Amino acid sequence: MSTVERQPHADDSVGVLVSRASQQMSELVREEMQLARAEMTQKGKRYGKGGGLFGATGIIGFLALQALTATCIAALALVVPVWAAALIITTALGIVAAVTALAGKKQIARAGTPAPEQTIDSVKADVAEIKEKAHR
Repeated sequence: MSTVERQPHADDSVGVLVSRASQQMSELVREEMQLARAEMTQKGKRYGKGGGLFGATGIIGFLALQALTATCIAALALVVPVWAAALIITTALGIVAAVTALAGKKQIARAGTPAPEQTIDSVKADVAEIKEKAHR
């Protein structure tokens, strides 16, 4: 603690003891809040850096997939004309995109509304119970 602690004496009044305890609790809460703020700031910086690195990873991964697509077209162009190879690869990618889009749409439909319905119902029940007890 930052303040000098004084040992309670037998002749201290209850008011003095309560006042001192209140002051110490206020200081403790204030110091804990400062510690929590410092910890959250440090974690926030780490999350920011991690998010930036994940973003860079996504861009690099996307570029790698583009290079792989070009490689597939070039390899297929050894047996068919380049335009046909590009058309075949483009069609295959389009089919994969359509299948994943349909799967994503199905998952979103199964999820329902984005509102936390159970929590809302629970809060409404709590409010109703509080109102009922207040009227007694």
